[in-house]
Amino acid sequence: MSTEASCLFQPFQLGDLLLKNRIVMAPLTRNRAIPGTDAPQALNAEYYVQRASAGLIISEATQISPTAKGYAWTPGIYSPEQLAGWRLVTDAVHAHGGLIVAQLWHVGRISHPSLQPGSVDPVAPSAIQPLEQKTFVESNEFVDIGMPRALELHEIAGIIEDYRQAARNAIDAGFDGVEIHAANGYLIHQFLCDGSNQRTDEYGGSVSNRLRFGLEVVRAIVAEIGAARTGIRLSPVSPANGVFDSDPAAVFFPLVRELSRLKLAFVHVIEGATGGPREFHGFDFHALRAEFDGAWMVNNGYTKEMAEEAISSGYADLVAFGRPYIANPDLVERLRRNAPLNQYERKGLYGGGVEGYTDYPALG
Repeated sequence: MSTEASCLFQPFQLGDLLLKNRIVMAPLTRNRAIPGTDAPQALNAEYYVQRASAGLIISEATQISPTAKGYAWTPGIYSPEQLAGWRLVTDAVHAHGGLIVAQLWHVGRISHPSLQPGSVDPVAPSAIQPLEQKTFVESNEFVDIGMPRALELHEIAGIIEDYRQAARNAIDAGFDGVEIHAANGYLIHQFLCDGSNQRTDEYGGSVSNRLRFGLEVVRAIVAEIGAARTGIRLSPVSPANGVFDSDPAAVFFPLVRELSRLKLAFVHVIEGATGGPREFHGFDFHALRAEFDGAWMVNNGYTKEMAEEAISSGYADLVAFGRPYIANPDLVERLRRNAPLNQYERKGLYGGGVEGYTDYPALG
């Protein structure tokens, strides 16, 4: 497929947003918020501006409340300082012709008491320890995750309210919409899957009960900011952070059918293991896509050729690139020219300053 004819560079109407191309910058945790306030800063604005040629930027995962935090120096979207920091980012991206949505995040059990207000245990659907999982704390080291505390039934409504308020805050901070993070073993994903949810109340047990929390979050956000500005990220077969289900098709097919009825702008799906192999273990992503009437965004190890095939075949509408965007701020132009890609360095991935963050070169 010639560059001129490539579907990757054609505009696309995504809900209320007109994207200039089909290339999406996936959310990438980079741990560079201001220590102490977890507010974005001018350095973050520079980083996102460098990547504003994407059809859409999805922000790094952003905690909806103090208890939602799971890693050091990740940004929040609940305090005045954080909203002001995000306004620096969104204004800068818009000034450079870009669009950006906020990924709303509650990590659930993937945290550590040192990251929680009052040094309490993190919360989860059930008190199940994620074995061999670690998180990054402010002592600049990775530490083991301990036993979480199961949420009391009366606490769940408060977390749903935190999601609703975070969505409103995102719009007030200038974001063009939100993506609900329901993937990669974090709180919503923990509720969905029988390996992490062993509740016996209305939020556990049957598939419909395990879907309840995530769908209540979605409905609260849609009621607040509208379905046309709301998307969701799913990882049906990824074992990220130790979350799994004995029958993912039985969970994710009814979930996506309900998301379609709610008329969400997009579903962003990770095919295979997050950041790892694309093996689907018999899971039929094409059949899952057929359950959704909105835009379908795919992710995980896509090359330009794979992306063009996914879009031209009608399977996908948008392709999200993660790791390539770390080292290639001008990824759109590099794909357009079939230019070589910079390779990212592990040093500087998580935390730090300019090095490994805003110093990757663009094409001359």
